[in-house]
Amino acid sequence: MLTKEQLQNRIADGLRFLDGATGSNLQKSGMPKGCCTEQWVLENPDMLQNLQRAYAAAGSQILYAPTFQAQPIALERVGLAEKTEKVNASLVALSRAAAPECLIAGDLTTLAAFCDSWDPDNIDLLIDNYRRQIRGLLDGGADLLVAETLMYPLEAEAILTAAEMEGAGAVMYSFVMTPDGSLFSGQDAVPVLKDLSEHAAAVGFNCVAADMMTPYLVRKLAKEIRIPILCKPNAGNPTINAAGVPEYDMDTEEFAKIVLDCHRSGARLLGGCCGTTPVHIAALTKLFKQKG
Repeated sequence: MLTKEQLQNRIADGLRFLDGATGSNLQKSGMPKGCCTEQWVLENPDMLQNLQRAYAAAGSQILYAPTFQAQPIALERVGLAEKTEKVNASLVALSRAAAPECLIAGDLTTLAAFCDSWDPDNIDLLIDNYRRQIRGLLDGGADLLVAETLMYPLEAEAILTAAEMEGAGAVMYSFVMTPDGSLFSGQDAVPVLKDLSEHAAAVGFNCVAADMMTPYLVRKLAKEIRIPILCKPNAGNPTINAAGVPEYDMDTEEFAKIVLDCHRSGARLLGGCCGTTPVHIAALTKLFKQKG
């Protein structure tokens, strides 16, 4: 696994592009709504690997392994909690085989759907869940960890502690934010991310609608934060179709222009979240080469 300093050096040398969405694209490939993504991917590995190969071809340099909710508390619902470490290791290995030229990030996320992840009384529960997941990600050979779609500072604190206890190296943290720079909890993101920056390899946001406010959000963070800033927005705002599935219709060129503006505003790691596809990433990398 890379150290924080090694990852930051690679970013300084030109490491720029993350991948786009995973879940929404797997649903297009037949993954049922509401299923356990990690279990489905293990049973249908070609779907995941085809998507990741497409991201690599589009220019992604870091791919997120599909371990978003591969914590024991989440895997319990499908009877896989006891196999947490194996599940995480296997999913990292699948990603590595799909795109050996890319860095593979072990992906962790909020536990808000499974417990009160804002409650300090649950800190030990959070740490225990993240430790087991991180152990599996390390066993699988992840190059770095990314904690994404975080909602509460306590989640980041728990992941930081768990990563240190397991001897992990580079960890990036990205939160859900509002356009004015507030976290889901209502706190100002800047002091939270500034505190994390002493330990993190990069910090930033994901799952925020790509719009004209997104570059402003990057500028607000860049004024106070001196480590690389991560920007992974959605393809605009979703509409819900008749099947209850969110749909995103932002033009790929418009998405690329906004994310390029985020780079010019101070973001160093660029990618996409919900609704984005390899076509979005290809448009971004092409525009960056032309105008970045």
